[in-house]
Amino acid sequence: MDDSVQKSCWGLTVKAVIAIGCVILLAWLFNVPAETGAILAAG
Repeated sequence: MDDSVQKSCWGLTVKAVIAIGCVILLAWLFNVPAETGAILAAG
């Protein structure tokens, strides 16, 4: 029983991390001006 609880906990953690990452990525894509993107791309 402990194994199933641990697996579900890890699955929830992974889903939460992915969801937060997607939100941050979308926010960054919509908020970063084109000039900043060009500067980052140019390195």
